[in-house]
Amino acid sequence: MNGKGFGKVAVLFGGTSAEREVSLKSGRAVLAALQGAGVDAHAFDPAERPLEDLKRNEFKRAFIALHGRGGEDGSVQGALDLLGIPYTGSDILASALAMDKWRTKLVWQAAGLPVADYVILDADSDFAAVEQQLGLPIFVKPANEGSSIGISKVKTAGGLKAAYEEAAKYDSIVMAEAFLAGGEYTVGILGSGKSARALPPIRIVPTTEFYDFDAKYLRDDTQYRIPCGLSDAEIKAMQDMALRAYAVIGGRGWARIDVMLDASGKQYCLEANTAPGMTDHSLVPMAAKAAGIPFADLVVRLLEDAHA
Repeated sequence: MNGKGFGKVAVLFGGTSAEREVSLKSGRAVLAALQGAGVDAHAFDPAERPLEDLKRNEFKRAFIALHGRGGEDGSVQGALDLLGIPYTGSDILASALAMDKWRTKLVWQAAGLPVADYVILDADSDFAAVEQQLGLPIFVKPANEGSSIGISKVKTAGGLKAAYEEAAKYDSIVMAEAFLAGGEYTVGILGSGKSARALPPIRIVPTTEFYDFDAKYLRDDTQYRIPCGLSDAEIKAMQDMALRAYAVIGGRGWARIDVMLDASGKQYCLEANTAPGMTDHSLVPMAAKAAGIPFADLVVRLLEDAHA
């Protein structure tokens, strides 16, 4: 399909979530790439105008470059379904599920996929007992935020309660997760169903304490290793696991599955992102480039795969 064949396209970015600034960067990059490819693409910020304007202004497709709540949690997907406008990425169920890290883990566990040990915390938790159970260090995170917002790494005994209180500012569900020492990787996925394809894995090596917001978006010293340094067999195993994790949550169009390794090299599913970043620091564009897919081709391919 050439650029004109898509009709009038809305690039949804901005929004009202805690990830608004990241979304603005993603959306601007997507908008420029689509316009450069000849697509009749227009900026659309749901924080500034109602979604009903999409119908009133005869938009034919929507590229979702929103991040966080209201953008990748099924909300805007449901609205676009009601409006009858095809959109990029996963449907309501997969989007809502992937946004909730806890329930994603429950579904993956039920399907036999490996996940790190974790505990759901609340204000009445026995924090000392959880520290004993999971061992230190422990990662603490809100279950329904992205971009490492609200995440802490607890390295000393007695620090879990403060980390819980910080994460609880962002969500009522807070997870404590065992640290895995074998490295962090991510696998981008393009396509749907049997045609889904795993991109080359990337190993993420931050110079900060962990892959936090600054390391993701602001620093230039985070290392992204492609090739990732694993053997061919280990890469295939990781890609196969990521594709299965994607299929289990009902992923569609594209996504990113994050993977951790323990000290022995065993692979674990960490979390899923059904509306990955598209900034100059983002991982799916890096992996696509390594697979021979330029950024402009990537965004056009995603738009072509939009579904109602």
